[in-house]
Amino acid sequence: MTYLAHTAHAQLAALWLACVGWTLTAVALGLIQWRVWLVSDREVISSGVAWVGVWRACFNSHTHVSPGFRVMHCRYISLTEAFTPPEIAAGQVLMLLSVLVGLSGNAGGVYALKNIYFGTGKSSLIRLPFFISGALCLLAAVMSLIPLLWNLISVVANHTIEFPPEFKMPPAPDSQRVGSGIGVGMVGTVLMIVSGIMFCMYRSPVRSRQLDASVPAQSVTESRRAGGEDNPAFESQEHL
Repeated sequence: MTYLAHTAHAQLAALWLACVGWTLTAVALGLIQWRVWLVSDREVISSGVAWVGVWRACFNSHTHVSPGFRVMHCRYISLTEAFTPPEIAAGQVLMLLSVLVGLSGNAGGVYALKNIYFGTGKSSLIRLPFFISGALCLLAAVMSLIPLLWNLISVVANHTIEFPPEFKMPPAPDSQRVGSGIGVGMVGTVLMIVSGIMFCMYRSPVRSRQLDASVPAQSVTESRRAGGEDNPAFESQEHL
């Protein structure tokens, strides 16, 4: 079996990047700080700041409090609600799919590295899993990048959301800015892209059997050129 561990140092680093990128993508999915709304009316929103995430909208309040959130009032954003903007609906679907596909990409990278470090001399069982892992990581990155950029554009364009009355959210914020959820998701997406490219770039070393087989013949030829003579007894044993 050919020793190939020295050929996969970059892919080992790619697996580490993919794990970190996948973790950041999963964290971004659960954060509420995707869009930060700043409001001047603090009668309900005591802090003057409201957060709109992929799954819920929240703000600190001393008058409206959700059970389990202490002084924070939160309402869940459903995919099927009429008020849900398309960029948030896309985030709910694509970010979740990105987490699942990214997990599959990480699993494929672990399998390919296991074949290198512990096990097989078949190059097809190494190159193909690395390529599939890279493709899955790139696909996961594209899935997460679409809603991240979409929500980023919505914040820059100051798009508002018509929340129902039970959300206690203002019709429109005085201003809004990009939250940490989009930033964390962007970093995770970049890491997934880098890891996917590194996985796909794996190349196993090429060894020519024909070149190895020609070494003894070349040695004999060189010895003859150096003035050596054939041994008749050795040749007669070869014919037996």
